[in-house]
Amino acid sequence: MLQASRYDQKLEFILRTAARIFAEKSYHSTSMRDISRATNVSLAGLYHYCKSKEELLFLIQDNCFGRVLERLEERLLEVDDPIAKLGIFIENHLSFFAANMSEMKVLSHEAESLGGELYTHVSTRKDKYTRLARKILQEVQNSRQNKQPVDLTVATYALFGMMNWIYNWYDPHGKLNVNDLAQHLTKLFLGGFAPGVLLQPASSTAASQPRENLSIWRAS
Repeated sequence: MLQASRYDQKLEFILRTAARIFAEKSYHSTSMRDISRATNVSLAGLYHYCKSKEELLFLIQDNCFGRVLERLEERLLEVDDPIAKLGIFIENHLSFFAANMSEMKVLSHEAESLGGELYTHVSTRKDKYTRLARKILQEVQNSRQNKQPVDLTVATYALFGMMNWIYNWYDPHGKLNVNDLAQHLTKLFLGGFAPGVLLQPASSTAASQPRENLSIWRAS
């Protein structure tokens, strides 16, 4: 058991270091030798933990989605109120990625860098996460009985856009702690920045439906 624990700790160290380097240099500009130097693990040692640089990227993404999903599902157990569910979803997402900012940047910028079965596996987890967010938003909308409901695709990707962009500006060590951040974002998403203001619909001669296959991690 002790040996397995040390293996897991070493792999986690390698993944965190690789995520930091991918975030700084980009995945395609990083070599396994870069990661070897940063971790002080020989190339042979790195290949003992993963077969390739692509597998490293896969493990970073799969590990993140696995952990954030598992923690979310545990926290949602026996919670029935849709607003409470949304608050938990937002706080869970932000608290996890505020502690893993490099991983968030990698997920945002390297969403399409995996291929084949590795891409399919991670995409399946992303889709499960997205569907869960959409389901919660549907429950919120139904509970509020909005006369002018917002399209759920727009709402889902707007929520992820707000949350995933924090790696560009949020300082986990600044004056705004992650709990405050989650509360402000939840209030902004639910109530809007200027509640009560009537928005006139924009005229458009070429309105189109939102794309359903947008990635929740693709940077603009």
